[in-house]
Amino acid sequence: MKRSPRRDLLAGLTVAIVALPLALGFGVSSGLGAEAGLATAVVAGALAALFGGSNLQVSGPTGAMTVVLMPIVAEHGPGGVLTVGLMAGVILLALALLRAGQYMRYIPAPVVEGFTFGIACVIGLQQIPNALGVQKPEGDRVLAVTWRAFQEFAAHPNWTAVGVAGGVAAAMLVGARLRPAVPFSIVAVVAATVAVAVFGLEGAAPIGDLPSGLPAPSLGFVDLSALNALVAPAIAVAALAALESLLSATVADGMTVGERHDPDRELFGQGIANLAAPLFGGVPATAAIARTAVNVRTGASSRLAALTHAAVLAVIVFAAAPLVSRIPLAALAGVLLATAVRMVEVGSLRAMAKATRSDAVVLVLTAVATVALDLVYAVIIGLVVAGALALRAVALQARMHQEDMAPHLSGVPGAHSAEEHELLAEHIVAYRIDGPLFFAAAHRFLLELSEVAEVRVVILRMSRVTTLDATGALVLKDAVEKLNRRGIAVLTSGIRPGQRQALDSVGALALLRHEGREYATTPEAIAGARALLHRTGVLPPPAATAR
Repeated sequence: MKRSPRRDLLAGLTVAIVALPLALGFGVSSGLGAEAGLATAVVAGALAALFGGSNLQVSGPTGAMTVVLMPIVAEHGPGGVLTVGLMAGVILLALALLRAGQYMRYIPAPVVEGFTFGIACVIGLQQIPNALGVQKPEGDRVLAVTWRAFQEFAAHPNWTAVGVAGGVAAAMLVGARLRPAVPFSIVAVVAATVAVAVFGLEGAAPIGDLPSGLPAPSLGFVDLSALNALVAPAIAVAALAALESLLSATVADGMTVGERHDPDRELFGQGIANLAAPLFGGVPATAAIARTAVNVRTGASSRLAALTHAAVLAVIVFAAAPLVSRIPLAALAGVLLATAVRMVEVGSLRAMAKATRSDAVVLVLTAVATVALDLVYAVIIGLVVAGALALRAVALQARMHQEDMAPHLSGVPGAHSAEEHELLAEHIVAYRIDGPLFFAAAHRFLLELSEVAEVRVVILRMSRVTTLDATGALVLKDAVEKLNRRGIAVLTSGIRPGQRQALDSVGALALLRHEGREYATTPEAIAGARALLHRTGVLPPPAATAR
């Protein structure tokens, strides 16, 4: 992509205008206040742009992060949130050094779509108290808090707040369709602020006083006695920061030609950003898909755009704090309500739901868990269910086919009479095993094999077994022993070199080799089965059948 400093500066200015109400809103939603959102956007936005792995990424406070932070604020207070951000930064640096970025691409798309939809729902629900103009009820469960907010509104209606929030949200949603290039979020917020001031509207509470500048860096919030209790939240925040940042970087790559992010460097950059932001009172940060998309669409071609975004916000913090402090909370709620609506990609959800039944189940479970529980549990549940369904799908690919013996027997040397052909077909059965023979499929295979009809020899053709683990090898050994106890000899053919270690580790290979019952090819196995039947007297001596 051709570099253009002028276009980067313009893109950075545009992103800053879009990011300002989002930073304020997410700061308020996190529980630490609008100033925390601004500090995060400035500090984390600049450092992630400098040290991150994407040229086009824009970082700062995000709605997904506020979903995770709300319970932490309720339980540990603002100091706990800052400590969690610091610890998450250390974890992200460790992930970068371990080169863990490459593994994030293995998260299934239904899980990503499900928790994105769930996050959108939670962000929208979180804004209900401010949109209704009521005090936020106590609690960290968003559904319960929302229900109590509606009850409070029913008792004491505040139609001014509802009108401001609804007007801002409608202006953003409608304006985005009519004039996508216009930053309607800032236009709507300015219009709402002016209207409230000019007409003296009651019920639209403002943000309140903001500091004119960033606070001096400090570690005074760290409580060493609380570190153990904050380890789990820090892991959750780090996991979310890594996931959302790498997802955003992937989206940015897909919107451009020739741009490819470095996932491990991106984790490093986010780690540095999250180490620094809490020192200035900022909340944990991550890359923001919405702001990154605006950055790309407005022509950004280098890190200069994201740095300009942070610089413009810094100027606003220092020069325009008194004006920003007059923005109604209901207006910010309207911005975030519109943002939540725009996060939902109906086409993607419909396509994912129609793809397979398993994808639909994973998507719905992840979304419901995100709203009812929290994002970390939602991702874990989504991954576990997706993994279980994927294993089930793979396991169902395993097949055991009974083969027609006639084509195989026609090539057996020395079998000249129709009588011997008939006896061989009566006493020998061959099964071809296709697909994976591993823990998810092995026991079904054992059940099928153990129900083999009364024959004298079973030949297992294993050349088409794609995967064999210790469970599969152990089940195979058990099946051979059960058949042997019934007086049925088991011969194998086509065991691959890569499967021998698993078979040898559980003693299955030794069991097969004990009486020379392992063969390289199926014709050799059939010849061995014929010889065995002759030795045991099931078949007459070769001379007798040849007469």
